[in-house]
Amino acid sequence: MRLDKYLKVSRLIKRRRWRVMMHAARITVNGKPAKASYQVKIGDVIEIAFGQRTMKVEVLNIAEHTLKADASALYKEL
Repeated sequence: MRLDKYLKVSRLIKRRRWRVMMHAARITVNGKPAKASYQVKIGDVIEIAFGQRTMKVEVLNIAEHTLKADASALYKEL
């Protein structure tokens, strides 16, 4: 699954914000700046910088569609 779609499905960030964050290199996967087309795999570590705060998550599962209540089961915060 593409990184941009994974971020949307897992509800980590809103879709309209990811473009700005990708171009500013605020999203990294396994320590490297990632493009929207990066293919997310189970076990990848995604780091998202929100200004002063940084969120680091590990991909546990990949699903095409999830309910809001089930979205947090796709990742684990580190």
